[in-house]
Amino acid sequence: MLADIRDPSLRARGLERISWARRFMPVLNAIGGELDLTGRRVGLVLMLEPKTANLALALRDAGADVIVTCPASEVADDVAAALVHEGVSVLARSDASPADDRDLALRMLRERPDVLVDDGSRVVRLAHAENLLDGLAGAAEETTSGLRPLRVMAERGELRIPVLAVNDARSKYLFDNVHGTGQSCVMAALDLTGLRLAGEVCVVAGYGYVGQGVARYARALGARVVVTEVEPFAALRAHHEGYEVLPLLDACPEAALVFSATGVAHTITGEHLRAMRPGAVVAVAGGVPEEVESGDVPPGVTVLAGGECVNCAAAEGNPIEIMDLSLAVQALAVEHLVGHGHALAPAVHLMPAELDERVARLKLRALGIGLDTPTARQREFLGSGL
Repeated sequence: MLADIRDPSLRARGLERISWARRFMPVLNAIGGELDLTGRRVGLVLMLEPKTANLALALRDAGADVIVTCPASEVADDVAAALVHEGVSVLARSDASPADDRDLALRMLRERPDVLVDDGSRVVRLAHAENLLDGLAGAAEETTSGLRPLRVMAERGELRIPVLAVNDARSKYLFDNVHGTGQSCVMAALDLTGLRLAGEVCVVAGYGYVGQGVARYARALGARVVVTEVEPFAALRAHHEGYEVLPLLDACPEAALVFSATGVAHTITGEHLRAMRPGAVVAVAGGVPEEVESGDVPPGVTVLAGGECVNCAAAEGNPIEIMDLSLAVQALAVEHLVGHGHALAPAVHLMPAELDERVARLKLRALGIGLDTPTARQREFLGSGL
């Protein structure tokens, strides 16, 4: 077992928090009990906190040798200590430098995992750059921003392993991106600043699934929400859903709180920051490096969490019940790659629909929600082509 963590003495608190989260994760618990990963090695590169720790333990219980690593800003040291106590390898510490983070990720890759579970495709791309792909059946990617560069690599013929687009599973993006990230980013920004949103202008740059969630939760708290977009259909959708739509530079002067929800670098530039009023707060929801340009922040404007994803770098991430869905999809993605990864082309693949639906049905069952069943006449109609 590998261990490079900050403080092993924190394990009791970490174990308590992991146990608390497990109570609200019925889908992951159910799926974890059905997996067989005996003799396999899985590398997890997810925000290290109680919810993701339960994925690591579920994979361990299924027989896998699990190694966890992630950037320092996303490490809960008590959870890292708890996982090591439970026999999971952890190479992650909150006091690591960016160079240390890279070295820890390389240590994990040199252990030759069978499958990688990545967040932002940072380690998948590192594995390609350092030619550490031997034995790797494939990877599962959690985020929109992580899939984008992998799809570019695939188009260029540079992707050398299959990648399952966990982010594009309906059980993930319809709930995690909208309700999970939307709620947690808004609440994290308010907790960090003490702002009151009622009656204030909240600008949301980007109206994809994350932006839709941020806009929805900000409006629910009484904000006047302004959406900015570069894509015409997204802008039109925002308009029809009742939001004011403006160019970002025009929206900045009135904003009390600005969220970048594009996953695109240089979304909020120095020009945008200088157009903001004194006291304005900027946060990133989702996020890639330099989504808010860091070199020219004027006095009076606050960029939360150093421009990193605010709910992960400065809070507890998404709600447990939402992450139950996303992490269950990840568990099934690992099992699918173990069984089928070597037969898949080096490309970005959608999750098999039956696995995605399995997660949704398990969640409905856990919630006590029933479904109708199509009648024979309905099935006949649906199959008739009429």
